[in-house]
Amino acid sequence: MYAVVSPETVNLPPGTVMRMLGTWDDYQALQTSRGDRALPRLKYCQGEIWLMSPLPKHGRDANLLADIVKILLDSQGRSYEAFSPITLELPDHGGIEPDYCFYIDNWQAVMGKDRINWQIDPPPDLVLEIDVTAYTNVQDYAPYRVPEVWLWQQNQLEIYRLQADVYGRTSTSRFFPKTHVAAVVAECLSAAAIAGTGAALRSLRKSLQG
Repeated sequence: MYAVVSPETVNLPPGTVMRMLGTWDDYQALQTSRGDRALPRLKYCQGEIWLMSPLPKHGRDANLLADIVKILLDSQGRSYEAFSPITLELPDHGGIEPDYCFYIDNWQAVMGKDRINWQIDPPPDLVLEIDVTAYTNVQDYAPYRVPEVWLWQQNQLEIYRLQADVYGRTSTSRFFPKTHVAAVVAECLSAAAIAGTGAALRSLRKSLQG
C-alpha cells in the first residue's frame, strides 16, 4: 500500500509518519478528505502538518492505558468524562488529536455534551499519548493549556505537568499523588503481554480494592 495524500483522499500504510509544510486551510482540507474516519491522525503546528497512521500496538496500548486511568479514578470514587477520538483546535494556529483525554476536575463542564466548544469549554485535565513512531511532542499541548500529559514511550511512562508555558517532567501525577503511576502502568502492561488485557486489569482492580 502506497501513501496517498491529496485534497481528495488521505491514505497511509500503518506505521507511517508524514510531515509537510501547509497552512491552516490545507490542514482543514485534509480533515475534510479524511471524512468520518479517525485515521490517519492529523496535527497542525506552526505551518507544518503531520500525519500518522498507527500500528495495532498503538491502539492496544492506548486503550489499556486509558482503562488503567479509569480503574485508578474508580478506586478513588472520582467522577470523570473520557473522550477518544477528539480534536483540540485553536483556529488558524493549531490542531491536535490526543489518543485519549480525561476531564477530571472539570468533568461537569462537558458532561453530556456531544460537541465541545474550545472557545468556551475548558481543556482536558489529562491527555494520554502513545508514541510508537516518533510522532508525539508533548510541548505541542502547551497552547491548549492541558494541565497534565502522560506519554507512553519505549515501554516507559513519562508524566509531564504544565508549568507556566512549558511542560516539565515529574515523578507523580497531580490526580494520583499517592500512587506510583509509572510502576503501576509498567506492571499492568507487562502482565497484559503475558496473561492478556482482561486478566491484567482484573488483577489491578483487585489490588486496589485490597
